[in-house]
Amino acid sequence: MMMRCVSQPGPATDPRTIAIPAGAVDIDATLAPGAPLLDQLYDLLRRHGCESGVFHMTGGTLDPFAYVIPALSPNEQHAAYYSETFRPAGPSHLSQGAVTMGLRDGEPFFHCHAFWTESGGKSAGGHILPFETIVAGAIRVVGIGLKGAAFETHADAETGFPLFTPVPAGSHDAIPAPELIPALAVRLKPHEDIVTSLEGVVRAVGWQRARVHGGVGSIIGARYIDAPPVDPFATEMFLTDGMIDPLGDHSHLETGLVDLTGALSSGSLVPEDNPILMTLEVVLTQCQSSVSR
Repeated sequence: MMMRCVSQPGPATDPRTIAIPAGAVDIDATLAPGAPLLDQLYDLLRRHGCESGVFHMTGGTLDPFAYVIPALSPNEQHAAYYSETFRPAGPSHLSQGAVTMGLRDGEPFFHCHAFWTESGGKSAGGHILPFETIVAGAIRVVGIGLKGAAFETHADAETGFPLFTPVPAGSHDAIPAPELIPALAVRLKPHEDIVTSLEGVVRAVGWQRARVHGGVGSIIGARYIDAPPVDPFATEMFLTDGMIDPLGDHSHLETGLVDLTGALSSGSLVPEDNPILMTLEVVLTQCQSSVSR
């Protein structure tokens, strides 16, 4: 099958998939109103002895906050770019989203895509900007803190963007089991199919299957098992659920997505037909239990 392809401004670099072994700490918490989302997520990780991790977010409100959606690039320096910055008036009620938390130039930074409903009733989604976003109503976050690996922002010559990349960070060898879960901090590069590439990561480390945590990035349009296709090529995507099962037929990734027209969609991704546009950051944890949907 010939997958969709978008020319990037820079040369492709190997490896196309980066997977760094780590130990995972389960985190389930509620963020309080009145403080920046970025600060609260970083403080939460630090309380668990981590500086990087991934989260799913549900419920609560944001006010004020700012976001962008994907857009056509104004020049040849990028294959796609960002829209103007939007700043909704009044509180916006968060539906769901995903966050990768890490470091940029040594300081806390996040990559966050989400869905919400604005105070006027508009359903919207996009890329939430970290330095302009305040938690106004309690938000539940469930996720993974990382030990032995971290997400750090590095310049990416292929796409022309600074992007989170997993790197080794300290050691988790001294932390006794069962406090840590075997994990992999992963980045997929452009044109790698999201499902089959993650299956290859799991197969390479010899796991039977893996649970998917977080998941923020972009794919070239979208092909769903259970929803109409998305044809506009530039998207902001986040994973809402997933299991990777390379030895069976139970791999599935559920996603939410906003395209360059501002349209929202969600569904289960078709394997072998959803190539990465710019990047995907995700954490996989080893799972030995039976598969359920």
